[in-house]
Amino acid sequence: MTALGAVFRPQLPPERLRDIARLADGSGLEELWLWEDCFREGGISTAAAALAWTERVKVGVGLLPVPLRNVAITAMEVASLNRMFPGRAVVGVGHGVQDWMGQVGARVESPVSLLREHLVALRALLRGERVSTDGRYVHLDDVALDWVPDAPVPVLAGATGPRTLRLTGEAADGTILTASTTADGVRRARQLIDEGRQSAGRGDGAAGAHRVVVYLLTATGPDAGRRLRAELADEGLQDVPDLGVAGDAGAVAKAVQRLAEAGADAVILQPTGDEPDPEGFVRFAAEEVRPLVP
Repeated sequence: MTALGAVFRPQLPPERLRDIARLADGSGLEELWLWEDCFREGGISTAAAALAWTERVKVGVGLLPVPLRNVAITAMEVASLNRMFPGRAVVGVGHGVQDWMGQVGARVESPVSLLREHLVALRALLRGERVSTDGRYVHLDDVALDWVPDAPVPVLAGATGPRTLRLTGEAADGTILTASTTADGVRRARQLIDEGRQSAGRGDGAAGAHRVVVYLLTATGPDAGRRLRAELADEGLQDVPDLGVAGDAGAVAKAVQRLAEAGADAVILQPTGDEPDPEGFVRFAAEEVRPLVP
């Protein structure tokens, strides 16, 4: 069964999150995803609040930019979330937007090297290992968590380019793909992820071994087509065929299914930045689209 979720976009003020999180929880939506976007809202703080306000919905953070975070802090926060809310916090890490990283003095020469080192150390710490490492960017001296999660914690990583997609196969437990990913893009991503897994001796791409989460830019309502076209144009993606979906629940469900058939395990509906009714969007995803997605 394909997991379905929705994004709470950080264009909304953080005080809107409580009502939307509770709506997602009560409506039966499986996942609510949050973004740590500069310079809007923090990922861990909003995730902790959303988890505390809800009972069952999974809350994803896609993603935490590793240049901004010491890996020990990331591990402490992820472990705390998973001990307080077992099985409900899903956290992804990634390069971050390089222009933003430059603005705060955190841009590095080799984002791929940093992400690799961060992933290796983070997953080891969350397994309860005592870690010492002196890498190019990550330096730990006899570090271990006092409060290790009670169950294994999957660590996801965001990726777009081939090198990073292979890296997520090598060193992460799942991959987050942006809304600029078509169904063909998901297939190519799966191939590169599997190449990375094989090179690291992590299996042959068996189903369920590596979770792929993809955002789907979605608009519904009377002006859905206009809003979708405007957002794609703003992102410079207006000429990419079969990207995003505008229409009713049937049209959205078909777009979700295309991504699932291409290899996505979870499809997260991403509203346009100017979505006029965020609560209605969550209700639409849960009550109208979900029943149509196998």
